[in-house]
Amino acid sequence: MTILNPAHPVRRRPHRSYSAIPGETPGSPPWRVLKSLILLVCVVLVLLPFLAIISTSLADTVQVTKAGGYVMWPDHPSFDAYKALLNVGLVSRAMLISVGITVVGTALSLFCSIMLAYGLSRPGSYGHRPVLMLLLMSMLFAPGVIPSYLMIKQLHLINSYWSLILPSLINGFNVIVLRSFFMGIPKELIDSARIDGASEWKILTRIVLPLSKASVAVIGLFYAVTYWNAFFNALLYINDAAKWPMQMVLRTYVINNAQLSGGQVDVAAGAPLPPSQSLQAAILVLSIVPIVVIYPFLQRHMNKGVMVGAVKG
Repeated sequence: MTILNPAHPVRRRPHRSYSAIPGETPGSPPWRVLKSLILLVCVVLVLLPFLAIISTSLADTVQVTKAGGYVMWPDHPSFDAYKALLNVGLVSRAMLISVGITVVGTALSLFCSIMLAYGLSRPGSYGHRPVLMLLLMSMLFAPGVIPSYLMIKQLHLINSYWSLILPSLINGFNVIVLRSFFMGIPKELIDSARIDGASEWKILTRIVLPLSKASVAVIGLFYAVTYWNAFFNALLYINDAAKWPMQMVLRTYVINNAQLSGGQVDVAAGAPLPPSQSLQAAILVLSIVPIVVIYPFLQRHMNKGVMVGAVKG
C-alpha cells in the first residue's frame, strides 16, 4: 500500500489543449463560434441545391431563359410546371403507383421480416441454423440479372406490379438487425408470458413488438426508401409506360433528358409549354416530397433503431 505524504503533494500534469485555435480550449467561446460557422457552411452547401431545384420549378420561362438554366430565386413564382404535370395522367399516375408500391411493399416486407427475425431469435426453433445460413448467404451472393429476369418471366409477373415488390420483399441485413434486437429482450419477460399461457403470436404482438418500436420504425423507413427509389426492377420488368412508377419517369425525363410532349403536359390552348428545366425540377421536387414528409416523424427513432443491431463488445 502506498501512503501519501502531505508534505509532498502529488504533482498533476498540466492540462493540454488540443484546440485548433492556439490557446483556446474546445469549450471556449471562440471555439464554439468556429464550430457554429463550420456547421453553418455545411448547412448552406446542403440547402443550396434544394433551393435551386425548388426555385427553378417555380420560375417562369423568361427568367429561366435569362438565367440560362437553374434559378436561385424566382422573381414571379408560378406553379404552371406543377399544374402542367399533375393535370395529365403521366406524373400523377406515376405518383399513385409509387405510393401504392411503397405502402404495400413496406407492409409486406415488415411483416415477413418480423416473422423471420422473431423465429430466428428463438433458440431451438425449427430449421434455425439452415435458415440463418441461407439468409447470410443471400447477403454475400446476390442473384444475377438474367436469372432474376427468367424467374420473374416464369412466374408470369412481367408488366405486373408484383415484380416490383417480390424481388425486394426481404432484406437480409434488415432481418439480422431485427433479430439482434429481439434477442436483446429479457428472456424472463417471454418466459413469464409463456408460463401465463400466452401463445407465440401473443408474445410477439403484446411484448416483443411494443418494445421494438424504434427498430421496427427504422427498418420500415429503410424498406420505404428502397421501394420509393427503386427503378431498376421497373426498367427490367415493366414494358408498359402507363405502369411506370415515379422513379422511371424521373429517370426518363430528367436523367435521360427526354422531352415532354404536349400530350404529356396540360397547358391552356395556345399557351406555350413551361420550360423543360422547370418541368424537370418539378418532377424532382415531386419525387422527394413523400420521403421528406415521412422522415421527420421517424427521425427520433433513427439513432436508437440503427444502434440496436450493433455488435456489443
